Amino acid sequence: MKHLEGLMQGVLLLSIALLIGATVVSGQTESTKKSAQSKSSAQRADRAADRGQQVFEQNCSRCHNAPEGFSPRASGTIATHMRVRAGLSEADYKALRRFLNP
Repeated sequence: MKHLEGLMQGVLLLSIALLIGATVVSGQTESTKKSAQSKSSAQRADRAADRGQQVFEQNCSRCHNAPEGFSPRASGTIATHMRVRAGLSEADYKALRRFLNP
């Protein structure tokens, strides 16, 4: 009987250890996913900023110097005026806004 109780305790401890191990691995996997998502978001933001700079250089730089930074409200107004004057597409307009106010 004592042998059976010892075996049951061993099985219980093994079950607990496996549960803890699975939880740790799951947490690491979730952390890895979040890290990959953050990197992906950062890469998209970098590409958007690069595209906005390209739009600025192709359409705005012939008349204006590169901006020092604007508030979101000011950058929206500026980008709207530049969209009309330079005939920017919707995508170029959005990229320019992100460039003016990262």
